[in-house]
Amino acid sequence: MRLTLNDVAREAGVSTATVDRVLNNRTGVRGRTREIVVDVARRLGYISDASSSAAENSAPAAIQPRLHFVLPRGSNMYVQTLQQQLQAQGAARGGVDVHITSIEGFNPDTLARALAKLEGRADGVGIVALDHPTVREAIRRLSNAGVKVVTLASDILHVPRIAYVGIDNRAAGRLAGYVLGRFLGASEARKVALFAGSLSYRGHEEREMGFRNIVKEEFPNLEVVALREMQDDEETAFAEASQLLQGHQDLEGIYNIGAGNEGIARALKAYPSERSIVYIAHDLTPHNRVCLLDGTIDAVIDQNPRIEAREALNVLIESINGCPYEYHPPRLQIIFRENLPET
Repeated sequence: MRLTLNDVAREAGVSTATVDRVLNNRTGVRGRTREIVVDVARRLGYISDASSSAAENSAPAAIQPRLHFVLPRGSNMYVQTLQQQLQAQGAARGGVDVHITSIEGFNPDTLARALAKLEGRADGVGIVALDHPTVREAIRRLSNAGVKVVTLASDILHVPRIAYVGIDNRAAGRLAGYVLGRFLGASEARKVALFAGSLSYRGHEEREMGFRNIVKEEFPNLEVVALREMQDDEETAFAEASQLLQGHQDLEGIYNIGAGNEGIARALKAYPSERSIVYIAHDLTPHNRVCLLDGTIDAVIDQNPRIEAREALNVLIESINGCPYEYHPPRLQIIFRENLPET
């Protein structure tokens, strides 16, 4: 019985179009998939050993992409770890060229100018995005020039980015509200406060909305007495937290949406209080590990920058090479002292 492309496709677990692209040496197929298709076609006798060798040897070379990531400058340990992971994982992929541009993190015009400079210099760009008209327009210009763009940690809607790589921030805020509410109980009135890096990040805004939604739904006894923005700066966070503790001596809970946890923890340790304050933070940084162990922080919501770096690189590289890609989002994980993972 005569073999067909359908037979090869069915045995290889791919589409007939994929088989056709492989056997005719066209782009748009992952290297591993190409190997599987050639092996199946050879084993079934659809192609000869000589033909299979030609298909393998003449497979189009993948583009070595120029990747640029624009990240906020500062002491944010999550961003520092993300940068390290991007560079290390890029080098481990046969020397993928990863460039990092550090900018003042809360200025949309600075971010837009940095993106404008990448036109013609980058094949793929990743950004921790500020939701602002100048940034949206800069992303549109890059996309129109053929540059692939992904957003990291904080998304922007209605722009031609190819993917958002990060956790569901609204779900993260709801999780923080749920844990804080369970710690404090739902029977008595309790005062809590929120800290954020900047609500110009959609991710921080979504976390706040998620937190307030679940508090309204399930813990109406919790009263949010303050929301302080502190630009993810440790000293600003310390000053704002110290002022908050002096002004609200009956405060019982804190949720920090962003970074700056070192400053908040320092203020809590310096403020004498007979009542323990429940403190929920983000990202398992070295400092937050210490604060989990000594009881200053009660729970950390982690988004795993190692996974985010891996997925950002995967999405950009495969997209640039015209290959289909599968995005595996990082899991939303809550960490207590008792399930603290090894370093």
